[in-house]
Amino acid sequence: MAEEEEEDGAERNEPATQKRIDQAAEKGNVAMSREAVGFATLLASTFAAVLLLPGQMERITASMRGTLGRAHELPGAGTAMEWLDLFFDLTWPIAGAAVLGAVVATLAQTRGVISLTGMTPNLAKLSPIAGFGRLFGPEGLLEFGRTLLKIGIVAAALWYVTADLPGLAKLLAAPPAELFAAAGRGVMRLLVATLAAFALLALMDVLLVRYRHLEKLRMTRQQLKEEAKESEGDPLVKGRMRQLREMAGRKRMMSAVPRATVVITNPTHYAVALEYAAGQSAAPKVVAKGVDSMAARIREVAQQAGISILPDPPLARALYRVELDQEIPAEHWDAVAKIIAYVMKLRGAP
Repeated sequence: MAEEEEEDGAERNEPATQKRIDQAAEKGNVAMSREAVGFATLLASTFAAVLLLPGQMERITASMRGTLGRAHELPGAGTAMEWLDLFFDLTWPIAGAAVLGAVVATLAQTRGVISLTGMTPNLAKLSPIAGFGRLFGPEGLLEFGRTLLKIGIVAAALWYVTADLPGLAKLLAAPPAELFAAAGRGVMRLLVATLAAFALLALMDVLLVRYRHLEKLRMTRQQLKEEAKESEGDPLVKGRMRQLREMAGRKRMMSAVPRATVVITNPTHYAVALEYAAGQSAAPKVVAKGVDSMAARIREVAQQAGISILPDPPLARALYRVELDQEIPAEHWDAVAKIIAYVMKLRGAP
């Protein structure tokens, strides 16, 4: 996609359409914040540790006491395997929570779209020159800034926890229970401070990544026109189809003029042909109408068919607003009835 945009040679001043964003997502090109994934991983694993470890402390303590108390009796390999089993029992739920958090954060950013396109090997990425350019280019500088910011966040969190050095020094002489309690409080403070800091970092990164993603997907005016053609059809073809529909509609309308009862005119600007069949319809209906050249054509066809043409400017303008093949409104019944009665009298109808 990037190569296409470079070849266009035109400035991409138009914001990306939703169609372009969706097409990019299908190819694996999405606004993916690694900081958001990292935060979700840290948050999930922290919650798992907080929920699971307190309940396992008694088991850990008993196992360590038993092992240390019988250390001279147990073989080295057996002790190592026992502690290794204990380690895996404690860590696999936390590791599973971390993986789950990473998956959820990733799918949330891709909106559930899974694309294998991004997994396709790209030999261009193996180029040392390209790698050097990425390392010292804008992406490399941005990544370096992220790393410095993370180091600063961790340092600030540690300072927040260890700010009271005299108090920590006193704890060294405290009883074991008090020492463990203070250590637990310190760990919780560290976790809370770290999570809050990384949450802010993740939010900032999400906004930055989405902004840069949309900037990369910006379109040229020509691309926007081509997409509009694909989505809505070529304007020339649509215009031609509209012309054909209008021509067909006019042809049908003109074919109805010879069976009209009367044509009411302005007398030159408007022409409305009415059809009325006694006993078949409640009121006359408009079968043809037109202005200027179309009005002249209606009058011409009516004359050739022997249809009466009567001038009544106010009535003609009012009836022109009625849709084709619709009966006239009730407020015009009296005026039209007099005209039709006059036409029937001219034809010698009883």
